[in-house]
Parts: sequence; structure tokens; C-alpha cells
Amino acid sequence: MQTVTLLLLTCLILAGCSVFGKRDVREPSFSVLKSEGDFEIRRYEPMVLAETVVEGDYRSTSGKAFGRLSGYIFGKNRSKRSIEMTAPVLQEKKGEKIAMTAPVIQEKEGDAWSMAFVLPEGYTVRNAPEPLDSEILLRQVPGAKVAVIVFSGLHSEKNIDRHTEKLQAWLEGQGYAPASSPRAASYDPPWTIPFLRRNEIHIDIR
Repeated sequence: MQTVTLLLLTCLILAGCSVFGKRDVREPSFSVLKSEGDFEIRRYEPMVLAETVVEGDYRSTSGKAFGRLSGYIFGKNRSKRSIEMTAPVLQEKKGEKIAMTAPVIQEKEGDAWSMAFVLPEGYTVRNAPEPLDSEILLRQVPGAKVAVIVFSGLHSEKNIDRHTEKLQAWLEGQGYAPASSPRAASYDPPWTIPFLRRNEIHIDIR
């Protein structure tokens, strides 16, 4: 039942995407500073994230996190207002859990994954609808220089780990210093033909 519900939600909020990888949803603003094959250095503008953290492994946390966040943008907020979906959906492995009732980091043993939706341009933490779910945090992210590797195929933990290693090796060879943990970015719904999917790994750099 949970899988069916998740699929229906994905169909609705990613209706601008197709099996052929056509994307009509907006993306955060960025400029490309350097491009080398599958690797890029980008400059991203500041953005606001709606983020949640779920304890568990990648497979078991994705559906629950997606359900929380899609509920928020579909109107499960104090303003009962829908928010336009953007791409990508961001996921990051956490060794500690973010407390969702305040911007406080709480150490916690065990694995967890965060998932974040990027809110459309024009939203701030102050003017974005307040989530009804206390497990969702609105967070302002400053502009950053970001190293990226682009890849197709399944958005699986195995692929995430493999391309993270490739990006880290490329950064070391280029002399860049990482300034964040890796995070995965996905742009397409699950029915998109795998070799046409756009997936990325992002690492902030100094």
C-alpha cells in the first residue's frame, strides 16, 4: 500500500517528467564554472530546503521521507497552500539526526538518511508555509561552489556510493578540498527509462 501511494504521489508532483526523461520542473539557479566529462564545478545561489531525517538504511527511509515532504508541498502546512515542485530531490546519509523542532544538532547512534525538497525561488524560511509535521525543517542554505558528477541508471545506494568515490577521486586529483558530505540528487520519477535518468552527486568545495 505504501509503495502504491508513493507512486501516485510521484506521478502527481513530477507530472512534468516522462518515461523519456523530459523535465519541465524548475531547478535551483546555478552557473557552470568548469566542465570535464561527467564532472562539473557549479556556483549555486542561496536556496531554501524543506528537509526531513529518517532513521534506517537508504531503501527503508526513502518512501517515508518522500511521503512527509510531498504531504507538505501538497498543502499539509498551516497555510494549506500547495507549493510547486522543483528538482532535484536531495538525499544525504547522516551519522546524526537533526532535531526537527529547532535548528539544533543532536548526536544519535545508528544510520539515518535526510531527504530535502528545494523550494522555488522567492521563498524564504519566513514566508514559506509552516509545516504541520514537526519532523520537517525549513532550512536556508547559503550559496556555494559545488562539485558534481552526473550519471544515469538506477538511483540506488550502490550507484550513489560508486559515483561518490569517483567524484572524491576527481576532486583529489584536481586539488579541491571538500567542504561538505556527499549528497545525492535525483531529477526523474522511477518510471523513466534508466539510461535516460539524470542523477548526480554533489559535494561543496572551498
